Amino acid sequence: MNLTEHTITIRVRYPEVDAMGYLHHSRFLQYFELGRIELLRASGHNYAELEREGVCFVVARVQVNYKSPARYDEELTLLTRITRQTAVRIDHAYELRRQDVLVAEGSTTIASVNRQGQVIPIPDRLGKPS
Repeated sequence: MNLTEHTITIRVRYPEVDAMGYLHHSRFLQYFELGRIELLRASGHNYAELEREGVCFVVARVQVNYKSPARYDEELTLLTRITRQTAVRIDHAYELRRQDVLVAEGSTTIASVNRQGQVIPIPDRLGKPS
């Protein structure tokens, strides 16, 4: 089963906020990564296992649009979607929300590489390109 979207819940932890009490901008990228990993896991795959097999994914492009601040202890929902997949890359889109409020939206492109950093095909079991 290869899903194209998945939702997780994240609670903003104290060390993730800045001196003003807002979720630090750098943490959004970590949340997006968590979303990708959990989408993969929900599809029946394990990123750690892929790495042991020599398949790694590197971020080739990232974009974040900040819409509304998030604060310590707030519960957020992250929707991660695959918007495009080729033989060697996957594009994801993200929506991070606090209930109905859009906190941030973003996108990434990840590329499949081996341990030497050379581009390699995404394993067939992860789904076919769209």
